[in-house]
Amino acid sequence: MSDVFFSVDKLCISFGGLMAVDGVSFTVAKGTIFSIIGPNGAGKTTIFNCISGLYKPSSGSIVFQGEEITGLKPHKIAQKGIARTFQNIELFSRMTTMENLMLGRHVHMKTGVLSGATFFRRGSRAAREEILHRERVEKIIDLLDLQSARNHFVGNLPYGTQKLVELGRALALEPKMLLLDEPSAGMNSEEKQDLIFWIKDIQDELGVTILLIEHDMKMVMDISDRVLAINFGRPIVEGMPDEVQRHPDVLKAYLGEEEIIGNAA
Repeated sequence: MSDVFFSVDKLCISFGGLMAVDGVSFTVAKGTIFSIIGPNGAGKTTIFNCISGLYKPSSGSIVFQGEEITGLKPHKIAQKGIARTFQNIELFSRMTTMENLMLGRHVHMKTGVLSGATFFRRGSRAAREEILHRERVEKIIDLLDLQSARNHFVGNLPYGTQKLVELGRALALEPKMLLLDEPSAGMNSEEKQDLIFWIKDIQDELGVTILLIEHDMKMVMDISDRVLAINFGRPIVEGMPDEVQRHPDVLKAYLGEEEIIGNAA
């Protein structure tokens, strides 16, 4: 397909004889939001770990922009243009929001530690690079409305704000594709609504393709272009959000008919 931007084909991985992901395949078109849903332990985060290079699949292939990336190291995956957030926040709590976001620029930094020592020398290469990176981070701070958190230690920020800082750090890599693992976990309803707007802005304004894992079905159904439902590491159904949420096997295996129909109403 000409519009295939990213694809997973017959992905399998097992741990101690237990098949965690068993023959999962899907394709993602450029600029879309593709969501993976399923109950706890279904294998969703394991799929993300394979894509981002934390796990090496037992078999199958992962192709990004026509290039096989299966089994590459995480830093190589990041250099290709794939960034992610984590289900559990992975920030440096004793660093400020600005410092955490600047760390997200590491794949774009060309001056090393020793070169950085020349930062205060006006016109130096390190100084020019520092200014460019800070300008990029400032745009992310504005996009996610993090101005008030800029100079605060991340560990002292509310949980919902920490989740936004982690999203911002992923954006600092300037990804072509962003993996969001439970981005709304721990957020209140107002924060979730804001997050929906920001994710749509990331899609529409930045042109970033988004792969999403999320338990909040209202969010999934509101923003997804396509949805894949899995259970016990195996695909149940893939399709448009309305199709998936009404599929009898999804109702049976995942959400419970009452809840999913309630969200669809």
